[in-house]
Amino acid sequence: MNKKKVGIVGASGYSGEELVRLLLNHPYAELAAVTSRQHAGQTLGQVFPRFASHPRSPQLRFVDSNAALLAKQVDVVFLALPHGVAAEYALPLLDAGTTVIDLSADFRLKNAAVYEEFYGNPHPAPELLAKSVYGLPEIHRSSIQSARLIASPGCYPTSILVPVIPLLKAGLVKPTGIIADSLSGVSGAGRKAELDYLFVECNESVRPYGVPKHRHLSEIEEQLSLAAGQPVVIQFTPHLIPINRGILTTLYLAPTPQCNAEAIQEAYRLAYGNEPFVRLLSGKSLPDTKNVSSTNILELAWRLDPRTGRLVVMSAEDNLTKGASGQAVQSMNIRCGWPETAGLV
Repeated sequence: MNKKKVGIVGASGYSGEELVRLLLNHPYAELAAVTSRQHAGQTLGQVFPRFASHPRSPQLRFVDSNAALLAKQVDVVFLALPHGVAAEYALPLLDAGTTVIDLSADFRLKNAAVYEEFYGNPHPAPELLAKSVYGLPEIHRSSIQSARLIASPGCYPTSILVPVIPLLKAGLVKPTGIIADSLSGVSGAGRKAELDYLFVECNESVRPYGVPKHRHLSEIEEQLSLAAGQPVVIQFTPHLIPINRGILTTLYLAPTPQCNAEAIQEAYRLAYGNEPFVRLLSGKSLPDTKNVSSTNILELAWRLDPRTGRLVVMSAEDNLTKGASGQAVQSMNIRCGWPETAGLV
C-alpha cells in the first residue's frame, strides 16, 4: 500500500507534538512536513529530543507555514493552530485539493453567529462551515469517510458527547437539566507561558474556570441538540487539576420513565460494543485517567442513583490523544480507508 504524505501546521504545540508521536510510526502515513515559525530550520530532534533517535528525525526540519508550498508536498494536513488562525490555512489548502483535519474550533460549528458569540470575533471563513464534518468518529463515521474538511472535536466535548448522545437518541434521558463537571490536566491550556499555568500556580491546586460560559459549550450544545432533535442547553463547569494530561467528566442526567439499567446497558452496547476506542466498564470499575493516558481510549461507566433519581455517567480520556490528536488521526484513517486503529494501538 502506497503511503500518503501528511503534514502538521503548528507542530510545536502539545497537540502538534502528540501528532508527531503518532504519525512517525503510522503504518500508512509518512510525516513529510512540520511547520513552526519559532522553530523554522531546526530538526525534529532539536525541538523534541524524545524523537531524536527516530530514523526520520534528521531529515525532518521545521519550516515556516506556507499553505501553497505545503499543498504540493502532502495529501493530508493537520492544523494544530489556535482558533481564528486555522481558517487562514484551510481555504488555500482545500482549494489545492488537500484533505484538511483541523484541531481548532474554527469549523466545529455550523452557525457563524454562534462562533462569534463564543469566540469573540467574526468567523474568518463562514463559507466553509457548511462543508465541514464534525470529526467524532463514533457518531459521524459515515460523513467522515468522504469529508475534505474535518473539524476534530474539543477535548471536553468528546468526554461529554460520547457518553450522552446514545442516551438522548434512545430517549433514556431528558434533554433538560444536564449538568457536566469536568477536570482537566494543565496541557489542555496549550503550550504557552502564562501565570495561571506555571508549576507553582497549578501544583497542589484545583480550581474552576470558564464559568458559566466556556467556549466548548457551543459545540457541545449543537451536537446534543442534533441528537435530541430539539435545542439542548446544559450546565458545564470545567476545572484545572495538577496533572499533565487527562480529563475526567461526571455527568448528572434526568432519566425518562423508560430508563432502567437494562435499557442503559443496551443503548451503550449498541452504540459502542464494537468500537475500538470506547471502553465500557462493568462491575465496580470506574473511569480513571491513569488507565487512558497516552491512548486513544475513552473509558465510560454509569450508575443509577435511586436516592436522587438521577443517572450519573462518568468518562475518562487523554485530552491530547482521544481529546485531540489521536481522534484526528482516527478520522484520517477513516477518510483514507485504512484500518481505524492504524497507528493508534
